[in-house]
Amino acid sequence: MVAGTLALLLCLGAGIIGGVFFAFSTFVMKALAQLPPNQGVAAMQRINVVVLNPIFLGVFMGSAVLSLACIALSILQWRMPGSAWLLAAGILYLVGTFLVTMAFNVPRNERLARFDTQAADSVPYWDVYLREWTAWNHVRTIAALAAAGCAAGALAS
Repeated sequence: MVAGTLALLLCLGAGIIGGVFFAFSTFVMKALAQLPPNQGVAAMQRINVVVLNPIFLGVFMGSAVLSLACIALSILQWRMPGSAWLLAAGILYLVGTFLVTMAFNVPRNERLARFDTQAADSVPYWDVYLREWTAWNHVRTIAALAAAGCAAGALAS
C-alpha cells in the first residue's frame, strides 16, 4: 500500500515537473533566444523569480522527498514486486532532476540574475547561458520523464 502510494505520487510529481522542463526544452528557450538579447535576459530573469512559488516548489521539492522515500523503501523491501522500478524512479528524479537543477541550472540562473539587461556584458553571457542551461534542462527533462515512467512501472508490477 505504501509503495503504491509513493509510486503514484512520484509518478505524478515527476510527470508534472518533466512536463514543465519539456516545455522549456521544446519551445520556451527557443522563443527567448529569438528575442533581442537584453529582452531575452530580462524575460528569463523574471521567469526565474516567478518560478519560486509554493506550487512549483512544492511539487519540485516534494518529488525530491518522495524520491528519497522511494529509494529507502525499495532497498528495505527489495523482494517486493516493483522495487527495482521504484529504486530507479527515485534515483532518476533525485539525481537527474533535483541534483542536476541544483548543480547546473540554478548557478546559471543566479549568474544571469546579476546582469543589468541594458549592459553590453549580458549579451555574450546570454548565448552561453542559452546553450548550457538548455543542455542541462534536456538532461533533467529526460530524467524526470524517465522517473515518471519507472514509477508507473512500479505501479504496474
